[in-house]
Amino acid sequence: MNAKPALSAAPPAVPDHLARVFAQYPLPLVSAEGVWLNTRDGRRVLDLYGGHAVAALGYGHPGWTRALAEQARSCQFQSNAVPMDVRLRAAERLVRFAGLGLDTVFFINSGAEANENALKMAFRMTGRSQVVALEQGFHGRTAAAGAITWGAAKSWYGFPRAPFDVKFTSRTDIAAIAAAITDATAAVVVEPVQGVGGAFDLGAPFLQALRARCDATGAALIFDEVQCGVGRTGQPFAANLYGVTPDMITTAKALGNGFPCAALMMSDQVAAAVKLDALGTTFGAGPLACAAIEAVIEAIESENLLERVRRVSAYVRETCIVGPVIGHQGAGHLTGLRTSRPAKDIQRELLARNILTGTSADPNILRLLSAFILEEQHVDLLRDALLSLPK
Repeated sequence: MNAKPALSAAPPAVPDHLARVFAQYPLPLVSAEGVWLNTRDGRRVLDLYGGHAVAALGYGHPGWTRALAEQARSCQFQSNAVPMDVRLRAAERLVRFAGLGLDTVFFINSGAEANENALKMAFRMTGRSQVVALEQGFHGRTAAAGAITWGAAKSWYGFPRAPFDVKFTSRTDIAAIAAAITDATAAVVVEPVQGVGGAFDLGAPFLQALRARCDATGAALIFDEVQCGVGRTGQPFAANLYGVTPDMITTAKALGNGFPCAALMMSDQVAAAVKLDALGTTFGAGPLACAAIEAVIEAIESENLLERVRRVSAYVRETCIVGPVIGHQGAGHLTGLRTSRPAKDIQRELLARNILTGTSADPNILRLLSAFILEEQHVDLLRDALLSLPK
């Protein structure tokens, strides 16, 4: 989930039978290439939001496109009841890319589903029924993932009750950690860099304190890296960036570059609790999804995109604190630009200048979730547009 755009949709080209649950930008998309979106009315729009952090390789990446086409010709689907080498290769590539010792992978379909299965494993391991999550965190819209999402119960949760006890704690107060996490805690779930919460970087000291407290109480530490993982911080995962290894990582979004897929990565201790038929999925680990995962990691590594993310995101922070932007937060290409006036107004003004950005739950954070192929020349376009806006 991401903050709703404060923009009305353009009239559809065909009759619209879709459920009216999404606010839409006036951006009638017909095609895309690289970091550019092409609209039905002839506009060329610089995409700095990547479909909610999904289009990590941009649009039309040749290696990713080729991998999907070749796998589709070979075999587009078989269930997990049938062994396929493409699954083994995708899991091996992901484990090696992460380099964290989380050596067992369960592939599923979405970030919310990854979080649901991570929680299930934590309950199974500990025999406890309480989960600790952070204020401003977002973890998905399903029953368990929504229950640990800040503010969901008051707005969109929709279920009559949460399936377990949830305790929310501060995202800034390290001293509050000891009281929040106890011997009754099954799992602690955190986004190391919060996405919807405003590209908010928890930082190494906070994450280290969580790790130490989970070790002391026997709680499982789960990093929700659905948005900040798979290279977005300039490292394979935020866990690498901060030097803190959780018991489980959940990830999705950039993992497939637009093909729906997700992964739950587990430590050996967690994997030992996995029993036959304990977890299940129909479409998870489908051969097309696994081919997409292989292609994404191949591109990140062979094109040195982690270094580019670090370089170009630093350039954003160096050059774009101009006009109505007064500061920044986040990590890598999960950037929050702090604004002097409502970010939704600046977002609208930038879109009028053919630059697409995002907002967040923080009304003064303009959120950038750019493709890893972004270059300095694209950042210059954002800087110049910001300079043209009133402060």
